[in-house]
Amino acid sequence: MPDRKQSANRRTFVKTVGVSGIVGLAGCTGGSGGSGDSSDGEDSSADGGTAGEADDTPSAQFILNPAEADVEIEKQYQPIFEYLESEVDVSIEPDRAASYTATLQAMRNDRGEIADISPSAVIAGQDILDVVGVRVAYGAAQYFSTITTTPGSGIESLGDIEDQQMNMADILSVSGTLVPLTILQDAGLDVGDAPDGDAVDFNIEYSDHTTARKQMVAREDVVAASTGAFSSAPYVPQEQFEQMSQDFVDISAEYDGAGSDIEADDTELQLLAVSDPIPRAPLVTRSNWSNPVKAELEEAMLSVTEEDLSHDDSYEGEPLWFTGVQEGSVDDYEPIGTVLDELGLEFEELS
Repeated sequence: MPDRKQSANRRTFVKTVGVSGIVGLAGCTGGSGGSGDSSDGEDSSADGGTAGEADDTPSAQFILNPAEADVEIEKQYQPIFEYLESEVDVSIEPDRAASYTATLQAMRNDRGEIADISPSAVIAGQDILDVVGVRVAYGAAQYFSTITTTPGSGIESLGDIEDQQMNMADILSVSGTLVPLTILQDAGLDVGDAPDGDAVDFNIEYSDHTTARKQMVAREDVVAASTGAFSSAPYVPQEQFEQMSQDFVDISAEYDGAGSDIEADDTELQLLAVSDPIPRAPLVTRSNWSNPVKAELEEAMLSVTEEDLSHDDSYEGEPLWFTGVQEGSVDDYEPIGTVLDELGLEFEELS
């Protein structure tokens, strides 16, 4: 296998695919008028939109990153919208992006002021983003990537994926794609130019965490899936994590619920790999947003409590997956830069 770790040989990610190609590959669906299409709608001003002008209340567009297709993310995030509006004189306007790439594009095109964004986008957008804080889930500011298969697939180890079809999440997803590619590479598989090109030793389809997992279960031709543990752990027996990763047992917010949905959904997955701990995704603001409300919102985000982020008893959807925000910076995402180096990827021409 050629040495792909020399920075002088790093590829420029999506140089040949282009942004529009990534959005198509990602397979994530957003709401109407997805924020990744810079030709639709009007750009927000650098001072933060126009929705509140009638009553002099500034507005802030909150761009939501689409990790799971079956989650109504606007409703899931409602507690933080309400919290921010209660703490700061501002109108929060949520907008679900069409893909991870579209989330970053919205911020780069001045169409968002705040974003829930992928850790990889911190590296890609560090020239236009301010990291407010790292999200925390039940005390943990780190999370995990997994590679799983189904018990009847015949796949017993990562090497068995050679010449087979596997599913991954969005191509900018750290836990669903980028870290798993390094795991497969370390296992001796040639990942080729993935994720912006073809892998050599196996075939990949990209979507989102939920779709990747569900299609692996439904389709005989898909033998493995890489997802964040938040998607896979409920279907993996807890003892498999205990045998494979003490870090997961000690750190992961998903450990206690491992295997909890096996009986209810009649679906069990077999664990092939667990990553090292990964810094959780951040909340960010747009660097060139000049409205004074920006500083107030950043302070409020760092002061949020688990109670502030909880839904009331009448809510029946997916709970918000983080319980707090701890102060952070781009330096917290240095491990993601290492992952990009290992894959020979650059993001300088992403947007």
